[in-house]
Amino acid sequence: MRRALKPKLSGRELRHDSNERDQAVPPAKPPGPRWSVPARRHLSDRPALGVLLGAVTIAFSGILFRKSQVSPTTGAFFRCLWALPFLWPLSVWEDRRIGPRPWTLRRAAWIGGVFFAADLVLWHYSIEYVGAGLATVLGNTQVVLVGLLAWAIFRERPARNSLLAIPVAMVGIVLISGVLESGAYGSNPKLGAIYGLLTGIAYSGFLLALRWGSGERGRVAGPLYDATLAAAICVVPIGLVLGNLDFTPGLEAQGWLITLALSSQVVGWLLITVSLGRLPTALTSVLLTLQPLLAVIFAALLIDERPSPLQLLGAAFILCGLLIASAGRREEAPLETVPEH
Repeated sequence: MRRALKPKLSGRELRHDSNERDQAVPPAKPPGPRWSVPARRHLSDRPALGVLLGAVTIAFSGILFRKSQVSPTTGAFFRCLWALPFLWPLSVWEDRRIGPRPWTLRRAAWIGGVFFAADLVLWHYSIEYVGAGLATVLGNTQVVLVGLLAWAIFRERPARNSLLAIPVAMVGIVLISGVLESGAYGSNPKLGAIYGLLTGIAYSGFLLALRWGSGERGRVAGPLYDATLAAAICVVPIGLVLGNLDFTPGLEAQGWLITLALSSQVVGWLLITVSLGRLPTALTSVLLTLQPLLAVIFAALLIDERPSPLQLLGAAFILCGLLIASAGRREEAPLETVPEH
């Protein structure tokens, strides 16, 4: 009967009715996937667990890409493509629960998808040149950079901690690039460091656009679905121009890419974004710094990456910069500290 009355309500009444139904409908009968409401409610009670599980899940992203042995654009395209069938029903469920998204929010998410396409391609090239572990650390410089971009675009003055973190992170990037030594790990660590820094810039643009696309209701699944679809579309012309997009990778490669899509693009990202805003800033900083640290450890254990001592010191500098920057974040903008990738 509620569905029959729904079209007769005004916009304000519709939102009010949606809020009332959220409180009145028991969690055992949600309109979307059966696990959605109980899972989200459980994560609301234990947000630290959600962020921790998400950080551990995303820490395998670079390793899964390397195991697939596909080109950077192929990995980016199929990561987004295989995530869409799982994000779409969650997006529909979220729209039914909160209400349809205005075009302005959807447009922001699509803009975010353009940045995300560039982010994935750049990050995959960084992985090829400097390894999965160090490339993940480099990509997480977005925690430092996003405050500066928000200042330039939205006139949001960054916290003092964000400015203090910049020289610390820059020292780390120089050390990882191998310019101070001859035995640095990677086929081209200098180029890998450049791609890693560009990855952080692109990911910052993605997060800022997604924050805009989430709206005041704090949507998660809908904006991520739109951004992922936009990224899949945008990767195609990039791959055609570069000439390395393969639409028919082998079965083994597809298996790794499906695992990458489900673990990082769907489960890991949603776990973190659902839980992040409910944590104290200090705890958020520690938990999210764990992700790039685990990426370096897992890459060493699983795919035999061996960064030099100076590169590991550089990674430590960047992680210190992340702690400094995220400790000064505004609590009302949790998306700014979502880790790469």
